[in-house]
Amino acid sequence: VLVLGVKGNFDDAQTGVKAIFSDRELESELKEAGIVLSSANSINWGRLAPQIAYYFSAYAQLLAAGAISFGEEIDFSVPTGNFGDILAGYMAKKAGLPVRRLICASNSNNVLTDFFDTGSYDKNRPFLRTMSPSMDILVSSNLERLLFMASGDPDRVSRWMEELRSGGRYGISEGMLEKLRREGFCGRYADEAETARTIRSLWEERRYLADPHTAVGVSAAWRERADGVPCVVLSTASPFKFAADMLRSLGREAPESGFDAQNELAALTGQTVPAPLAALKEKPERFTTAVARGEMRESIRSWLAE
Repeated sequence: VLVLGVKGNFDDAQTGVKAIFSDRELESELKEAGIVLSSANSINWGRLAPQIAYYFSAYAQLLAAGAISFGEEIDFSVPTGNFGDILAGYMAKKAGLPVRRLICASNSNNVLTDFFDTGSYDKNRPFLRTMSPSMDILVSSNLERLLFMASGDPDRVSRWMEELRSGGRYGISEGMLEKLRREGFCGRYADEAETARTIRSLWEERRYLADPHTAVGVSAAWRERADGVPCVVLSTASPFKFAADMLRSLGREAPESGFDAQNELAALTGQTVPAPLAALKEKPERFTTAVARGEMRESIRSWLAE
């Protein structure tokens, strides 16, 4: 296994990976070594396919609880960065699940909110590092798939993606935007202050400890709540992965050590640090190599030559 850190942000890493996947010369070299590259993130359809089941499972749980009647439509609020999980929700809807709206919940990197508001996708803006890092993305890869499904026109989608690569933006027609809205899509976002308020409110009022990504989804759901329509928020991660930000959101000082922050969050809330996270403290650091995005390809070649 070759483990490389990438100096940069998520967009830098994903763009570099996609460039490697499309390098036919490198593909041939890898093939000779008996290696085929794949992706564990939502570049790979294999990531989206099982996520479709989340939506059917949630609907079944609401039915079992007597919260809805069979066939009744519900909403989903999905914390969104690369647009994979919410696209799985759309596929669940196309497969017959009664979904009324899919709320695309973003953090301060709100390129998707602007897209669903205006039809213009523009990544030419500051890249912001937030307390919900899995959503710190300005190039949402799976939106391309949605546009293909909605338009049925691969050439037009290819032109939009080329405009994004060359100029950092593209715009869809008003008719296409209205079609996406009719399919149930809307975008909302929560900045850092709103995310922190949501975390604190959920804990103080409901004793529910939501990680920052989930809190973004809850904030969007609260603002888009329709009377009589249940809304399911997709929760995403353990809050103990973001212990320092959780403490600050709850009005506490956060210690410098991430492990100390986990323990303090556990003491404050009475919850237990997940065993895999707690065990990391005793494990040795094994991988330290980090490369620039432009060095990823040659790092693979050097690894093959060893």
